[in-house]
Amino acid sequence: MSPLVADAGEQVEQVDADDRVMRIVRRDDAVREGWLHRVAGVVCRDVRGRILVNRRSSGVPWFPGTYAPLIAGAVRPGESYAQAAGRELREELGVDAPVRHLFKFICSGAVGPYWFGIHEAVLTDAVVPDSREIAWSGWFTLAEFRRTAPGWPLVPDAGEAFERYLKRGD
Repeated sequence: MSPLVADAGEQVEQVDADDRVMRIVRRDDAVREGWLHRVAGVVCRDVRGRILVNRRSSGVPWFPGTYAPLIAGAVRPGESYAQAAGRELREELGVDAPVRHLFKFICSGAVGPYWFGIHEAVLTDAVVPDSREIAWSGWFTLAEFRRTAPGWPLVPDAGEAFERYLKRGD
């Protein structure tokens, strides 16, 4: 699930400003109350270095029809950021690929604050998006994305995370 599409009963770990677990809560409660929790995001690249961009399905509750240069979802209790990132790849794109944890930051979030763990994966298998969450996917060079994206409605948090990804300076 994306960070903005969650089952109302989905559980997450409420964490503090140092990303230490405080307790298990329902995700909708964490969002409504503004409690920090964890979300994992993955920037997907192919062997040519292109970036996978997705358009969210029209049936999702938040930000339907918006674009994102990454996939993301809530980290479940007991799960690491990297485990959640790998699970999201399988659930949303139908691929199993190693993920590399890059960094995390507190994202103010369009629907509340959370720790956002950003990862990268190089996808070599064909992508088979889950149509309940992803209406369209396409591969873009960074230059193509920069030229095209200003005309698209972007998921706000995904845009911020992607800019941080580009500035990270490995």
